Amino acid sequence: MRLAKYLAHCGVASRRAAELLVAEGRVMVGEEVVTDPARDVGEADRVAVDGEAVAVEEREVWALNKPAGVVSTARDTHGRSIVGDLVDSALRLYPVGRLDADTTGLILLTNDGELAERLTHPRHGVEKAYRARVEPERVSEASLRALRAGIELEDGLSAPARARRLGPDALEIVIAEGRRRQVRRMCEAVGHRVIALERVAFGPLRLEHAGDRGRPLAPGVSRRLTAAEVERLRAASAQGSGGR
Repeated sequence: MRLAKYLAHCGVASRRAAELLVAEGRVMVGEEVVTDPARDVGEADRVAVDGEAVAVEEREVWALNKPAGVVSTARDTHGRSIVGDLVDSALRLYPVGRLDADTTGLILLTNDGELAERLTHPRHGVEKAYRARVEPERVSEASLRALRAGIELEDGLSAPARARRLGPDALEIVIAEGRRRQVRRMCEAVGHRVIALERVAFGPLRLEHAGDRGRPLAPGVSRRLTAAEVERLRAASAQGSGGR
């Protein structure tokens, strides 16, 4: 197995991030510093990152209904609550993408770096659905058409979104990108400030069915996904990359 892929399977980082770790000279195989992420390694090899030995872990994927105020990072230097605090796993899990601290809803955590990369990279086209409450009310058809066509943002044109009204001040927006505060910025670009934002779906997984026995997942509650659910996520990423 190639070194970068091995590190991803160990839960160290996504494959792309693992390639950077290797290139920076932070990875050793045996007594040798290795800078080639394509180097083959096997189970008998001793691999260490920053001097700490790593090994392939059992892979887990968890769904969490993130409350407001909790940050979606692996650690926080300001003492704020992090999403990992709400997951009952002994393994080192990392959030799959991010939600702003004031955004609520469905977020995934895993130690499967390869799956995380497939779920977040735009080329795989895995959709995420959001419900937004906005002001002022009465989002026009012209605004909806603009969201569906793509919005010019400061970091470039957004990909076309699926957008529909849920009520006078409520929208559902479905995107396959994951730029910083993207949904908020898209809404602001068409004249509406987001006052509440919730992610309600990640690929085939919906918040309203993500709890035990297909029930809604309550705020602050997490659950480990079943093997079948993980395979559905993996299949969604394969479809988006042309793997139908």
